[in-house]
Amino acid sequence: MPAIALLPLACVFGVLGAVRRLAYRQGWLPHWRASIPVIVVGNVTVGGTGKTPLVLAIARSLRAAGWKPGIVSRGHGRSKHAPDPLHVLPNGDATQSGDEPLLLARLSECPVWVGRNRPRAAQALLRANPQVDVLLSDDGLQHLGLARDVELVVVDARGAGNGWLLPAGPLRESWNRPRAATLGPPDVLQRVRAEAPRFAIGRHLGAVRNLESGEHLTLDAFLQRCGGLGVAAAAGIGNPEQFFAMLRQAGVHLAHTLALPDHHRYERDPFAAMTAAAILMTEKDALKCNASVMPLERLWAIGLELDIDPAFFPWLQAQLRTRTERPHGLTSA
Repeated sequence: MPAIALLPLACVFGVLGAVRRLAYRQGWLPHWRASIPVIVVGNVTVGGTGKTPLVLAIARSLRAAGWKPGIVSRGHGRSKHAPDPLHVLPNGDATQSGDEPLLLARLSECPVWVGRNRPRAAQALLRANPQVDVLLSDDGLQHLGLARDVELVVVDARGAGNGWLLPAGPLRESWNRPRAATLGPPDVLQRVRAEAPRFAIGRHLGAVRNLESGEHLTLDAFLQRCGGLGVAAAAGIGNPEQFFAMLRQAGVHLAHTLALPDHHRYERDPFAAMTAAAILMTEKDALKCNASVMPLERLWAIGLELDIDPAFFPWLQAQLRTRTERPHGLTSA
């Protein structure tokens, strides 16, 4: 169906969203406010925009500066029978926690809790970790039950698409809705008219790790070893084509690509028909691949590194200090 035919539904979607935000702002719908600053990292478009890598980068930066962050998430893709809320352990099961929270638990050195109800997950995290002095919410921009002090909107190369709200376009809410800051590619940031700071983010591929042996190689060393034998790529993320494009831009000739649904569980071997000698995947995909389900010898995980405007982290810490000095903060709905 042409997108224009869905514009009436998009208008209804927009009105309902505006009424909902007003209801939270006026206190007609309940929200919970933590006694410490809360940062929400989210997006206004459907699909992945790189929120989780940014949350990881923020957590690491805050830890280095002396803060004690904790992370909450919805845990998309986890079993509906999993405990809720749930403390995510680094050696946990992605089917119980969701893949992105498990990745954060392994890499951030911060307490991570997931829950369908973010305020309940945040409360459980703070009860178990009273030393935490700042909360990070991975996603949750549209989940207003958790009051927030700093809203960070992440955009990617797709920008606003056709500029229309769901279901006529990719937008969950207005492209230029108020926020504390916007982060993304420089060319896309130029299209954001919101009255808030903008910080450029670049992305580059990191080291390559074999899932069976744990061996780490630079991408160049990996290509010297495997490039002539046939390399494929697979991804079960929000935008697999973006991952494949990054590999090609880095000089990887891909004999085959396999795009899987976001949060794919890898309960069966999806690579059986692939003849490539080496298969590259994201770390998010790799943590769900199990030797009991598939051979791991030819599977390699490649890291994604962010290049963030160096002015961003001092700006963020200044925002947090302001909120700490004013305990009741702000509710952005």
